[in-house]
Amino acid sequence: MTSPYPSEASTSQRTGSDPGQASVGELIGQVTTDVTTLMRQEFALAKAEMKQEASKAGKAGGLLGGAGFAGYMLALFASVAVMAALDEVMPLWAAAAIVAVLYAIAAAVLYSKGRAELKQVDPVPHETVETLKEGMPR
Repeated sequence: MTSPYPSEASTSQRTGSDPGQASVGELIGQVTTDVTTLMRQEFALAKAEMKQEASKAGKAGGLLGGAGFAGYMLALFASVAVMAALDEVMPLWAAAAIVAVLYAIAAAVLYSKGRAELKQVDPVPHETVETLKEGMPR
């Protein structure tokens, strides 16, 4: 992988054959150009990292939304079926209570899985932070 930082050789090629013979104005101009290029590269890297993490967050959100909708549909039709079956052997209120407890268990499982997915999302662009730290004067 090539370094995003301008090399000494590339600097001497742009300012002439020998950086020691370049004027102060040329050197300042070159430093300004190099800093601008470096900042653009760092912003591009940060943008790429943030896009990747946003994609993970979107996937997790989609999974949670899909699980919620599927759970709702399942709850609707399974509720009626289970309550009708239990109504044959017990009062309707007891059948409804049993169904409600089953939904509470399902909701807890879906919540814990969705939360685990969201914990894997990291919004900090670590690679960009590291390269900025490396490029900063001490």
